[in-house]
Amino acid sequence: MIKRLFDIIFSLFTLFLFFWVVLISWLLAVIDTRTNGIFIQERIGQYGKKFKIYKLRTIPISSPPEEALISKIGQLLRNYKLDELPQLFNILKGDMSVVGPRPDVPGYYDLLEGVNRKILELKPGLTSLASIKYNKEELLLQQQELPLVYNDSVIFPDKVRLNLAYYYNQSFGGDILIILKTVWFTFFKK
Repeated sequence: MIKRLFDIIFSLFTLFLFFWVVLISWLLAVIDTRTNGIFIQERIGQYGKKFKIYKLRTIPISSPPEEALISKIGQLLRNYKLDELPQLFNILKGDMSVVGPRPDVPGYYDLLEGVNRKILELKPGLTSLASIKYNKEELLLQQQELPLVYNDSVIFPDKVRLNLAYYYNQSFGGDILIILKTVWFTFFKK
């Protein structure tokens, strides 16, 4: 109950304070991608329930699907996590929390077995210890000869370990610390 109340207050306060950033970022995404600027994708949520996640679009519509080239403005939005701002609406809707495992596409969290399925008891979050550790995940994967194999055999199992640790040790103070670390790694540690 306290976590949900915090999620609502945090989202409303952030939207109120940074509405102009959300608006400018969205307008940049609209102009840059020549779309409505919003990317909607199905993700796995709490208890394995599917939901639609909102992000700002960072790949122009003219980019071939097999290439999916991120534009320069899109890269800027991603570098500062501005493309994630629409997820504040997912939090207000109750699909997500401020802190929790990052929601993944079908084929990962929904296929977990045994004790690892405890992760599905958590609402997915805007940030987590795993997202802080892998805040340069795209670059890390680009350096791999077989990125999907590396993700599935190294990164994803480590994310599961970190998210299980969060499950067993979650607290309000811990969530505040994760939020502060996220701000630090997003805006100050480049």
